[in-house]
Amino acid sequence: MTFSVWLGLALVCILGAVSPGPSLVVMMRHSLAGGRLHGIVAAWSHALGVGFYALLTLLGLAVILKESPTLFTAIAYAGAAYLAWLGIKSLRAKGGVAAKLEKGEKTTLWEAARDGAMISVLNPKLALFFLALFSQFVAIGTDTFSRAVIVITPFAIDGLWYTLVTLALSSPLMLEKLKQKAVLIDRLCGVVLIGLALRVVVTL
Repeated sequence: MTFSVWLGLALVCILGAVSPGPSLVVMMRHSLAGGRLHGIVAAWSHALGVGFYALLTLLGLAVILKESPTLFTAIAYAGAAYLAWLGIKSLRAKGGVAAKLEKGEKTTLWEAARDGAMISVLNPKLALFFLALFSQFVAIGTDTFSRAVIVITPFAIDGLWYTLVTLALSSPLMLEKLKQKAVLIDRLCGVVLIGLALRVVVTL
C-alpha cells in the first residue's frame, strides 16, 4: 500500500468520523456527566466498534451482512431500540448534568465504555459504509502489513476525532458554559436520539 493510497483511505475514514450523528450525542453526554476520562473511554470504545466493522469488511463478512436482509433488519432494529433507550434516559434525567456533577453523581467508566461501543456495534450502516467506500482499499492491500493498516486506520481516526471532541467539551471554560444549560442539553440529547431511532426504523 503506497502513501497516496493510504491518504485516500484516511480521507474516507475522516469523512465518516466527522459526520454528525448519535455517536456525537453520546460522547457529549458522557463528557459532561462523567468528565474528560469518561468521554475518552467512550471515544475509544466507539473506535473499537468501528475497528470491528473494518475487520468484518476485511474478512468479507460484511458481504454476508448485506446479503442477509433479515440479519441486517434485526441489527438495525436493535440499534434503533438502543438509541431510543438512551434518548428516554436523557429525557427523564432529573436536574440535568449540572445537578449530577454538583451531587457527585457521575456515570461510571463501564457505562461510558458500554455506550461508546454499543452505539457503533449496533449500527449496521457502518458495515455498509465500509463495504461501499472501504472495500476498494481491501482489494489493494493483500499483505499482512497492508491489512493491519486498513483496520488500524479507521480505528485510530475515529478514536482521535472523538477524543478531540471530548477535550473540547470538557475544557473548563466550555464545561462551565455547558453546565449552565445542562437540563436543556439533556432534553435536546433525548429528542435527537429518539429522532435518530425513528429515522432508522422509517428508512428500513
